[in-house]
Amino acid sequence: DTSCLPEWDGIICWPKGYPSQEVSVPCPDYIYDFNHQGHAYRYCSAEGTWAMALSLNKTWANYTECALLFSSESRSRHKEVFDRLHLMYTVGYSISLASLIVAVCILSYFKRLHCTRNYIHVHLFTSFICRALSIFLKDMVLYSGHETSKMREEDFKAGMSTSLTLHPQVGCKLVVTLFLYFLATNHYWILVEGLYLHSLIFMAFLSNKNYLWVLIIIGWGLPAVFVSIWASVRASLADTQCWDLSAGNMKWIYQVPILASIVVNFFLFLNIVRVLASKLWETTTGKLDPRQQYRKLLKSTLVLMPLFGVHYVVFMAMPYTDVSGVLWQIQMHYEMLFNSSQGFFVAFIYCFCNGEVQAEISKARFRRSLALDLKHKSRSSSGAGSCCSAIPTSQSSSCQPSSSSLTGPGGWQQRGLLLPSPCSLPG
Repeated sequence: DTSCLPEWDGIICWPKGYPSQEVSVPCPDYIYDFNHQGHAYRYCSAEGTWAMALSLNKTWANYTECALLFSSESRSRHKEVFDRLHLMYTVGYSISLASLIVAVCILSYFKRLHCTRNYIHVHLFTSFICRALSIFLKDMVLYSGHETSKMREEDFKAGMSTSLTLHPQVGCKLVVTLFLYFLATNHYWILVEGLYLHSLIFMAFLSNKNYLWVLIIIGWGLPAVFVSIWASVRASLADTQCWDLSAGNMKWIYQVPILASIVVNFFLFLNIVRVLASKLWETTTGKLDPRQQYRKLLKSTLVLMPLFGVHYVVFMAMPYTDVSGVLWQIQMHYEMLFNSSQGFFVAFIYCFCNGEVQAEISKARFRRSLALDLKHKSRSSSGAGSCCSAIPTSQSSSCQPSSSSLTGPGGWQQRGLLLPSPCSLPG
């Protein structure tokens, strides 16, 4: 038998070819940026071997039709959109990163803020930080030099052999795997926050510090399991180039658990809003007019939305469409704006606007000011007599939940939830 043997070239699994005939295969649909109406071509020589690109010492394949979206005309047509999206999420993640680092430092520095609730917040902030850093690292590795964003049509014409250079691809695959892991941990720490807040309202057992390790396993451990499974399957069955291009249904190994966490968190959010609304109507009936009641409920809902990642639900079930479509541009601008700025809003609402944090910062500033005053007075005194001043002590921060009703008047603050007081709510 002198036919050409089937083989995998890193992009397509080529079927058996017959001598002196051209073999055509539809462009793979798992690469979203390919032209899926086109075909890739190979030529089986009369000797029963695939034709070679002698200058590159690789099996020749014509991916011209598949690579139409990578052409210079296509790139220039969409360059403005991609540049705008890149600028949007770069600025958003940079602002979020700076604010989250400050928030972590504040919650870690003040010992009176050390409790289960704030430990969970520190883990959540850390997951946002890792997500932002992994995105910047991924962009640096994938979209610099002659990497994926600068693929040329000629690269595909030359074909992709299985004997690709190993070392550059290993680093690229590691970066993509870390990005997916930190993306998953971020979603699962958002889920942990939702579970914790929900338990404070209905069960309150998770407020015990002994359960913190369970939440840590959920937040950092579970994503490691399914991302590791995906990496193993990808390396075994579809070890193509850098793993930034989707390989068919394998993406569901990590996407299904992430989507499940989003759905669960959304239902927790709806249940908490339901309880808030019922308690608000019970405690304010006859005291506030309906417009004031709806306004208070809207404020409470807006405060909870960033923590529960409600914005993920909007386009969750919508598949990605062609990059030239208006719907795709709306979806991507929406996702880039809210995903990149979510970390900032979480840090702002649940740290910077929190009454306990503000009180600790005020006390620290007061102590520092008083110490500087005493130091200045001691230097300016003539040495006759002495002065002393007692620094007033304050009650310990209400980090631990009290026994007051969570949903009663003022209950959100009494139970120590990291929600800002009404006077400090944005808007």
